[in-house]
Amino acid sequence: MHKLKLEQLGRPSVEEFSRAAKLPLVIVMDNIRSMQNVGSVFRTCDAFAVEKIVLCGITAQPPHRDIHRAALGATETVAWQYEKDSSEALKMLRSEGYTVVGLEQTDESKLLHSDYYQPKKGQKYALVLGNEVEGISDNCLPLLDFALEIPQMGTKHSLNVSVAAGVAIWAFFEKLMPLH
Repeated sequence: MHKLKLEQLGRPSVEEFSRAAKLPLVIVMDNIRSMQNVGSVFRTCDAFAVEKIVLCGITAQPPHRDIHRAALGATETVAWQYEKDSSEALKMLRSEGYTVVGLEQTDESKLLHSDYYQPKKGQKYALVLGNEVEGISDNCLPLLDFALEIPQMGTKHSLNVSVAAGVAIWAFFEKLMPLH
C-alpha cells in the first residue's frame, strides 16, 4: 500500500468541475460565526459537488484569508451567493422548487440514517445549517419542510457545524449520487 500523489487522483480541473453534474443540494448557512467553519463547508461542498452555497446574515463571505485557509481554493469552484435575510433566502429556494430541510434537533426531527430518511431522486434540496450557538434562526423554522437530526451516542448534544455539514452532505451524496 502507498499513498497516491495528487496527479494520481484524477481530479477534474476547475473548468471540468464547473461543467460536471452536481448534487441537487444547496447549503444555506444561517448566521455562521466562524470563518473557519465557512471555509470547511466550502471544502466539503467541493468534495461532494454540491450545487451551491447561500451565505446568510452574519455569515462571512469570500474573499477572506480565514475562509480561504480552510477552503483551500473551494471558494473558486463552489458556486455561492449572499442573502442578508435567511428566511427570504429560504422562501426564494422554495419558490425555485427546493425542499427545505433543516439540520436541527427539534421535537419533529427525522434521524439522518438510511432506515429513517430517504431523499427522492429528481428532487432538489436546500439544507439549512444554523448558528454554532443558537442553531437555525427561529424565523426560519416555520419555513422548513422538515428537520433532520444526526444520531449521537455521547454526552455532548451537538457536533461542530462543519462536521455536522460533512455528515449530512455525505448522507445526501450517498443516497442521490451513488458511486457504484
